[in-house]
Amino acid sequence: MKKFFTAAALALAACLPAGAHAAPRQSPSSVRVGPEADERPRSGSPSAPKPTPTPKKDEKKNRTPDPSAERRAEPKQEPTGGPTGGEAKQADPKRAEKTSDIPASTAVNNVAPAGNSSATSDAPAKNNNAPAVVPAPGSPEEKPARTPEPGKVSAAQPAAGAPSGTGSSAASGPSSGTASGPAAPNAAAPSPAAAQPLTNVYRIGTGDVLDIHLLNDRNPRQSTLYTVLAGGVLDYPLLKDPLTVSGMTTEELSAHLIADLRHRGVYDRPQFRVSVREYNSHAVLVSGLVGDPGTKILRREAVPLYVVVAEAQPKAEAGRAVVFSHATGKTNSIDLNDAAGMAVLVQQGDVINLTARPPEFFYIGGEINAPGQKNYNVGMTLTQAVMASGGVTRLAGTRVKVSRQGADGRLVPVEYNLQEIEAGAVPDPAIRAGDRIEVSRAKK
Repeated sequence: MKKFFTAAALALAACLPAGAHAAPRQSPSSVRVGPEADERPRSGSPSAPKPTPTPKKDEKKNRTPDPSAERRAEPKQEPTGGPTGGEAKQADPKRAEKTSDIPASTAVNNVAPAGNSSATSDAPAKNNNAPAVVPAPGSPEEKPARTPEPGKVSAAQPAAGAPSGTGSSAASGPSSGTASGPAAPNAAAPSPAAAQPLTNVYRIGTGDVLDIHLLNDRNPRQSTLYTVLAGGVLDYPLLKDPLTVSGMTTEELSAHLIADLRHRGVYDRPQFRVSVREYNSHAVLVSGLVGDPGTKILRREAVPLYVVVAEAQPKAEAGRAVVFSHATGKTNSIDLNDAAGMAVLVQQGDVINLTARPPEFFYIGGEINAPGQKNYNVGMTLTQAVMASGGVTRLAGTRVKVSRQGADGRLVPVEYNLQEIEAGAVPDPAIRAGDRIEVSRAKK
């Protein structure tokens, strides 16, 4: 019986080394390399399996040492190759437990020779001449190039058609200093007074009395009236030197005073109110058949003629106004009954003389009862001229020719149809002094 147990023990001891080589023990904390190394959860992650607890020291002492353990143990071999080469050696279980805290992605994939069943990797055997290195997290190998989506342009690349060097700023909008901002004017803008008509503007001249009121002045008894001296100079106490104000408007003078006092630090925020108390510089002379002749003051740069004539009170026998223009040096004779002529503008220095209306005539002939020279009145029409001449004869036709002298001295004839004018089909034309009217005879 003793021999039987001895034979069984020897048989069991012979089978143990083969089983150890066929299925080596692998600890859950052993290092895994190859493609499955990255798929395995890292130690300490929520999904990582808990490692098998190490038996306590007391339990190790109570275990019976296996006599065949020393024979089964293989000599410890260290890898001779680096991360890029060398043969894979069998990992020491104790060394594997010490290195279990290292992330699996930093382990080196040591490739075992084909046919070695003691390799610790679960990956299929690879060629020894092409070792692979598992890249560390965050390395460029783990970040493949992103393909931009259709219709989008990367911020690092300029859009198609954009000039090189512009980058993403070309699509973000115009930069400072380009044409997107308000363009600087090439020339100074005209003053508001220059853009207004002459009938709405008054420019200061010599002899005008100005009311210059400084709102910041605490002395209410300070005089505010100042006369523009010869040469258009204003001597204002707060100014350093006399100022030439001739040709300025009251608004321009106020702005100049504010800028000067602020520049010299007299007042931080000076405020002025400037107006004209007495208009003395703009004057015209009216004479002739008027009740109040003499100098008339203009309160604008220009006023219509009828305003000046009305102020001068023309007499009943006055019929014409002869205007001498100081600016152009020309003379113009205007009928007082001519509304368009009386609207002409007169300016400073003009001379107006009202005279009696000289006799004016028109001339009529042909098939008319009282042909000859007739007195002309302003606004007379063709039918009125025919009636003032006694009307047409029995032999008169419907055609009337009116000849008028042009600027070159030549007569320009125009024909009218009396029958259409009397029927209201066409308007009754106005005639002028000196017109020649001829009534034609009816055709037989």
